[in-house]
Amino acid sequence: MKVIVVGAGIVGAACAFHAVSAGLDVTVLDRGPVGAGTTSRGEGNILLSDKEPGPELELARLSRTLWDEASEELGPASLEWEAKGGLVVAGSPEALTALHAFAERQAAAGVRTVRVDRPADLEPHSAPGLPGGVHYPQDAQVQPVLAAAALLRAAVRGGARLRTGEAAAAVTGAGGRITGVRTAGGTVLAADAVVNAAGTWGGEVGRRLGAPVEILPRRGFVLVTEPLPPMIRHKVYSADYVANVAADGEGLETSCVVEGTRAGTILIGASRERVGFDTTMNPAVVALLAAQACRLFPFLRGVHLIRAYRGFRPYCPDHLPVVGPDPRVPGVLHACGHEGAGIGLAPATGALVTAHLLGRPWRGADPAAHTGLLPDRFLTTGGVPT
Repeated sequence: MKVIVVGAGIVGAACAFHAVSAGLDVTVLDRGPVGAGTTSRGEGNILLSDKEPGPELELARLSRTLWDEASEELGPASLEWEAKGGLVVAGSPEALTALHAFAERQAAAGVRTVRVDRPADLEPHSAPGLPGGVHYPQDAQVQPVLAAAALLRAAVRGGARLRTGEAAAAVTGAGGRITGVRTAGGTVLAADAVVNAAGTWGGEVGRRLGAPVEILPRRGFVLVTEPLPPMIRHKVYSADYVANVAADGEGLETSCVVEGTRAGTILIGASRERVGFDTTMNPAVVALLAAQACRLFPFLRGVHLIRAYRGFRPYCPDHLPVVGPDPRVPGVLHACGHEGAGIGLAPATGALVTAHLLGRPWRGADPAAHTGLLPDRFLTTGGVPT
């Protein structure tokens, strides 16, 4: 089977990696360089800690296992893999009660959770007086662009072809089925299936494939400090982060997220706002994120910021990714809309897409177990996206 994956970010790379491992003939197509979109604008989070029980958490649990395997196969250094664990802290007794209830639901769904009475026991430089938190040992981190490049290199070694600088401009079809993709340069690439892994541009690529899905951009900022000696041991964030991820408002949502990197820099987030594709730098958001981080880690008040970057997280209206075949156009599969969880969910998305392509379960990725992620959840009886 010939498969074209549109998108060379982390999700497209994972789709190619798993499809090649299953013996499929794969071509990856992207209008830009590898990992140049949302992948290059994230923190590399691989999280179970922020997900309610349901389809996304199940995808995340499978992904966590597959990230372990990828780290062993490709080498942890190639990904900057760190199984550092996460620490979610509450700012008030009321928030702690809600966090404990949330963690209990996760634990019932198979997530490892550990109550923490004194966050300073795990993070000695955190602010004194925090009422408590929850430790999530399974949370991890990679360097996103390195990880995407490593997955694609492995796919290419397995026989995949990578074509960058070529946008998918149109499709050819027979009897309503996809038979190939025409690039902006006029080249026609034959295919039995096309995977839409175009991230924030997944809606536009879906439209070009005759299978539009509602993928919307949500802008986010991340701050980067000067390199420091190791000061922060885990990914640390405030309990309100989970609510902000799921918020539907168009206005600015911020919550404190702080973690170190192997390079010694500290990453500070996270903001979310619906402003279309507006790339304007907003100093007020930067100042707000910095102030929140300093409240959680007071030592940051004496640390220099060296840069701030922003990007767009691709999300669906129900905050779940869209993964699987589109019923309107045989041969089209979607793998997009992961919002800020694309790095963590990429391997399982690739495995699930491969399972759909094969028409049978792929190891732990049984298509029937992930019906809540299928694109037909957005379709009316007339087949038009809602």
